[in-house]
Amino acid sequence: MTDTIKHHLSDKLLMGYSAGTLPEAFSLAVAAHISMCDECRARLASFDAVGGALMEDCGDADLSDTAFEDTLALIDAADLSAPEPTQTVTGTLPRPLQDYIGGDLDAVKWKSVGMGVKQAILPTSREATARLLYIPAGAAVPDHGHRGTELTLVLQGAFADEVDRFGPGDIEIAGEELDHTPVAEVGADCICLAVTDAPLRFRGFLPRIAQPFLRI
Repeated sequence: MTDTIKHHLSDKLLMGYSAGTLPEAFSLAVAAHISMCDECRARLASFDAVGGALMEDCGDADLSDTAFEDTLALIDAADLSAPEPTQTVTGTLPRPLQDYIGGDLDAVKWKSVGMGVKQAILPTSREATARLLYIPAGAAVPDHGHRGTELTLVLQGAFADEVDRFGPGDIEIAGEELDHTPVAEVGADCICLAVTDAPLRFRGFLPRIAQPFLRI
């Protein structure tokens, strides 16, 4: 699949993921994309290597007299047993998403948002929201802008907007400067992972009315 991916993660997102500073929902989107994309996985490895080198150059830190014993106590208290393999690693969804959902698409608990579009909000920390979106072939997401950053990772099918066409594995990074109307490509229903750190800015009256109830 990686040969067909044209839209990749930014250096900023990869560095944030490597440093562990991204909100949980954004980390999920990055993890899902790099599981599908050899190029971004290689770029992430380079950032990890740079981070490791910087840590080696750091000076020694002062430790308490009980630091070793405290570390051993934490290890003893942790559950280090290997988890049972309850999910398959194949299917439409990449493994990081399967781990969150507890399976592949058949385990997703969809809720209708109207016009055939469905969503499933995933449990993450409050800094950002992650949701799976199911958009019927040929259907459009209402015209909207952004009050923050939105990442949209295509898992199945494809969509097109004012920027370009996005197919499986592609990730669109949308900021406050972009207003767009994503339309699912005819021929296959589109399933995406969408992550936002602020509510969308809808132009239409009805989407604005429904927005608080749909948590978009």
